[in-house]
Amino acid sequence: MRLVEKLKEYENQYMFIRWATGGEYGKLVYAGEDFIQFNVINVDTMEYSETVLIHSPLILEVAIGGFDIARIVAEVSSKISTD
Repeated sequence: MRLVEKLKEYENQYMFIRWATGGEYGKLVYAGEDFIQFNVINVDTMEYSETVLIHSPLILEVAIGGFDIARIVAEVSSKISTD
């Protein structure tokens, strides 16, 4: 199974992605054969800072779980209003 095929299962989830020129925490919006769309989160303010389109073959590492990811999910969830 190719990495992009696996990433399709994790669309709209928070994760850490490292690619050829950087690495950031954020939310995977779209995973396609040619590129992925990734909304980067500023971990200090927990707000989206930018949207990055990454050429799929340049992805080096993806972390879907772990302590840092759980912290980001918890902090983003705490900002959602219950109205």
